[in-house]
Amino acid sequence: MSRTRVVAHARLRTAVVAALLAPLAACSSNSSPGTSDAKGTPGADDRPVTVTVTPTGDQVSAGKPVRVTAAGGRLTAVTVTDGRNRRLAGKVAADGRSWVSDRKAVPGATYAVTAATRTRGGTARTTRAAFTTAAADKVNKVDWRPGTGSTVGVAQPISLAFDHPVRNRAEVEKQLKITTSNGTEGSWAWIRDWSGRDRVDWRPRTYWKPGTKVTLNAELNGTDSGAAGGWFVRDYTSTFTIGSRQIVKVDLDSHQLTLERDGETVRRIPVSGGTPGGDKRSWRGTAVLMAKEGTINMNSETVGLADAYNKMVDYSMRLTWSGMYAHAAPWNARYFGNANQSSGCIGMSDANAAWFYGQVRPGDPFEMTGKDTKGVVEPGNGFGAWNLSWAEWRQKSALR
Repeated sequence: MSRTRVVAHARLRTAVVAALLAPLAACSSNSSPGTSDAKGTPGADDRPVTVTVTPTGDQVSAGKPVRVTAAGGRLTAVTVTDGRNRRLAGKVAADGRSWVSDRKAVPGATYAVTAATRTRGGTARTTRAAFTTAAADKVNKVDWRPGTGSTVGVAQPISLAFDHPVRNRAEVEKQLKITTSNGTEGSWAWIRDWSGRDRVDWRPRTYWKPGTKVTLNAELNGTDSGAAGGWFVRDYTSTFTIGSRQIVKVDLDSHQLTLERDGETVRRIPVSGGTPGGDKRSWRGTAVLMAKEGTINMNSETVGLADAYNKMVDYSMRLTWSGMYAHAAPWNARYFGNANQSSGCIGMSDANAAWFYGQVRPGDPFEMTGKDTKGVVEPGNGFGAWNLSWAEWRQKSALR
């Protein structure tokens, strides 16, 4: 065999060996097995992409976003799901180097992470990881108003009262989102509920516009309340509608209640308010109708008035947590329109109370005036938000 043919044969054998070894090098990786959906560029760097997921491990602390980073290549897609196959949404950065979840990891969950990557040489692979979060040692729950699907009056605030203290108020407030059909301006404010609990309310700058559609999305799951408060382990949502513009004006000096609808007087009703000169006086300022409770037992001992009364009362409409109502009070008939002789409530005849009860709805404002009252309704005593100016209200936001 000539020297020329020997050299040519050797070169051919070397080329075949190199071709056989090339796929083996391309498929070697520390990542989980994946399938290539693109051919590598000849001569390009096709080393595996290094993917890092945080948090990592078992029983890690919740309350932080999931982060995925890539080195030596780029992320093309990331999927994070919990044990109930619910996805934690997020977005790959423009440079393909990172992905961060929109929401935080929640307590007591198992997460599976799947990261699709592409090497610098163009080869696609998949990396998988998993981690678990520690369960909540204490859970904070929420009592919220108004209820979903309801139609409420123009003064109705959105109110969330918490079972346990909330120290991380700014962090919690960031998770509370209000959407309205007409871009209504409003603000959250942190107040103390009459029960002593922490509470945050959202009210518009002025009364709602009738017909407004409102949605509350409280995306609290995975948020830490702070010291002594515990974790939130669910989200809350409510959608409601604003009804007609009804305003109830109560003049305690002239002993008259006036119902106005869309700027027009519907009816004037003679009433009797709280007895002057002591603890039985009525409140003044703006209260918001909290609930229509029908026939209930009213016991003076529950509101600190000893044994002044204990009776069943019809057409009861709650105005404050401290026990102020509008209701039927036939035993006070001789005082209607003449004098204030109740134990703090706004009383009227059976017939007028029945009619009035059928007209008003929760969320309607009661604007009360009078010289001899026991003060202005506090923000946390029912829904007293309207007794603060807009500037004062906004100062109570944790994000001011």
